[in-house]
Amino acid sequence: MADPPPLIAAYLRKRPDLVRFFTLRTGSAAMAEDVVQDLFLKIRDMEPPENLRSADAFLYRVGSNLMLDRAKQQRRQAARDDAWNRESVGEGAEPAAPDPPADEAVASRQRLQRLLDGVERLPPQVAAAFRLHKFDGLSHAEVAQRLGVSRSSVEKYIMTALRTLMAEVER
Repeated sequence: MADPPPLIAAYLRKRPDLVRFFTLRTGSAAMAEDVVQDLFLKIRDMEPPENLRSADAFLYRVGSNLMLDRAKQQRRQAARDDAWNRESVGEGAEPAAPDPPADEAVASRQRLQRLLDGVERLPPQVAAAFRLHKFDGLSHAEVAQRLGVSRSSVEKYIMTALRTLMAEVER
């Protein structure tokens, strides 16, 4: 098998060092891996410059340039996204939050389902007081009037519901 070209040989020898170097520079192992991969793609078919004194130094220089290009691209993209958000959101409205990661969304849906299931298992008066207060937004006095009980009973019902539901959601 033929020896690899000099830049590829240097890359293969220095790859772990390059990843460490760019991890420290970018603060992200994933970003460093991307930069080092881009570096390989850049040098794969490249003829080394005639005046090349150090293949190692050349790799670090090209990789640093790629890292800077990537950082500039990310800044431009963030600026474009911010501009788009400002333009697309109506006067006085809040921009939409980005979608949460899939695992967080699933966990949130599961917690919500446990909460709703827990409300169904509450005693009828406790569940009714909780729904009227938390879901319909009625005050304790309004809930008491609607259910025909005292305000202190409503407060006890809601505290019972909250304690039960907190335990339900946390398990």
